[in-house]
Amino acid sequence: AGDIWASTFHSACVRILRRNVEALGTFTRDFTIYDSSDCQSLVKRILKDLDKDEKKFAPRSILAAISNAKDEMRTPEDLLKEAGADIWKKTVAEVYLEYRKRMLQANAMDFDDLILYTVHLLETCEDVREHYQHQFKYVLVDEYQDTNMLQYRLAKLLAGGYRNICVVGDDDQSIYKFRGATIENIL
Repeated sequence: AGDIWASTFHSACVRILRRNVEALGTFTRDFTIYDSSDCQSLVKRILKDLDKDEKKFAPRSILAAISNAKDEMRTPEDLLKEAGADIWKKTVAEVYLEYRKRMLQANAMDFDDLILYTVHLLETCEDVREHYQHQFKYVLVDEYQDTNMLQYRLAKLLAGGYRNICVVGDDDQSIYKFRGATIENIL
């Protein structure tokens, strides 16, 4: 204990994944990180391959729905089961399924995946979780009013060793609800 990491959720996750991602068995340490433009291009290709109209199924909207599903740790299979006859939900699930497949094939992650796979890693690999829980005696999260459920789970996992967590934020300053931020995390 004693290391100090001053970083964002995403950069901390990159550091953790670069050292430990192979424990998941799906990625190698040299994984690529796709930015929003890369992700949007991939969704456009998938929509074309699925013969879906891009005007009817906007790539940005599809990506937002996939992002929300990841925040809730819901898989494409979960979405398919819930879609029923709803064409929009079924299309989102189908695109998400193909998106995940192609990302794995490319050894690539998007920004949501960085947190999602880190949480998955920490929840499923006890030795990795214990290493990071004992590396940090204190965990401080600033702007906590803008965290989503996945970020909440990550902070909870990292602080689980010493159980010393301090969060700073202002419930009147929450501006990222459209990205899945939930004010309930700070309240």
